[in-house]
Amino acid sequence: MGAIAGAAALALSVVAADAQTSFYDASRQEIAGRPGTLIRSEPISFAPAGAKAYRVLYRSTGMHGEPIAASGVIIVPPGPAPAGGRSVVAWAHPTTGVVPHCAPSLAIFVFQQMAGLRQLIEQGVVVAATDYPGLGTPGPHPYLVGDSEARAVIDSVRAARNMPGAETGNSFAVWGHSQGGQASLYTGLIARTYAPELNLVGVAAAAPATSLVTLMGDDFKTSGGKNLTAMTLWSWSRVYGAPINKVVLPEAMPAVDQLANECIESIFDILARRRTEKPLEEHFLSVPNIATVEPWRSLAARNTPGALPSSIPLFLAQGTTDDIVRPEVTASYMQRQCKAGSKVRMMWVQGVGHGFVARDSADAAVTWMMDRFAGRPAPTDCGKSLSSTADAESPAQ
Repeated sequence: MGAIAGAAALALSVVAADAQTSFYDASRQEIAGRPGTLIRSEPISFAPAGAKAYRVLYRSTGMHGEPIAASGVIIVPPGPAPAGGRSVVAWAHPTTGVVPHCAPSLAIFVFQQMAGLRQLIEQGVVVAATDYPGLGTPGPHPYLVGDSEARAVIDSVRAARNMPGAETGNSFAVWGHSQGGQASLYTGLIARTYAPELNLVGVAAAAPATSLVTLMGDDFKTSGGKNLTAMTLWSWSRVYGAPINKVVLPEAMPAVDQLANECIESIFDILARRRTEKPLEEHFLSVPNIATVEPWRSLAARNTPGALPSSIPLFLAQGTTDDIVRPEVTASYMQRQCKAGSKVRMMWVQGVGHGFVARDSADAAVTWMMDRFAGRPAPTDCGKSLSSTADAESPAQ
């Protein structure tokens, strides 16, 4: 723990990257205020299903408890709000990058990136989609830092409640994929203490990053894994001050730096990043396993979510051919959650890899969340064998 404390102190001296545009740049006076209150908003065109959408900048809490600004998108469905107000679903996005220009709220296809968005709008739900700190707003982004993500998620729900015309109640669910799955789980872990005025009815996560020690030990073996490992090392070296030169070869650093400045919005971006990543197949790490080296091991353990409170129901979706978040890792997290006394719905998506599991499980996730808002008893696959839950039908293509 001493190594982490020293790294955190060093990180405070890191010069932040600039905000992406003036919209995302808030003064110290503007940032001061209650987390979740709005700093500014502007409309975004072409929201689906007759909804209205807004790019927002709101107040949140940084890694060291300091006031910060975070950005995102809030989508308000058409029609009058029901008695008691609209429910809110917080969408926690998967990896898009680690520098300010990679914010989803800046993306051309921002609405297409939100799995289940149209279904949620048609159900009359307000969707709050944070960028996380350091995306849009001054960076670097604290990538895979669970508490940081979760605070931004929760404060996006508060921002939605403060949005004129949203007319929300105090109930919300969180739904995320990959990095966003980790953010969703951490939201479940801190919601009660960080935002006691809100009622979290359920957590839904597709291929969540649960065991970061396992991921850091495995992911450098594949092309996609090298991409994510490079971004993690680059981000943590800046936000924690962890010594990247102790684990990455000098000849690999140009590719690591380039990957850190490229975004992931479409399949074309993924193909481009594969070209950037090519040199890492020859020269990358100077150690056999990052997850055995301090302070990286302790940081990975710190950002590995524990079991949620048993009162919070959980929906998990996992592709059976995922080589980034391996199925057995998600199965292990499910078992830990079951042992904690929770109700866990486990959806195995047959023949699907990491990239499309949120898309292919979105209908089931939305149905599950709407049942939680309606107060229906949460189903559970706890007590069933993993083979029986793995036999669940694949979604229609």
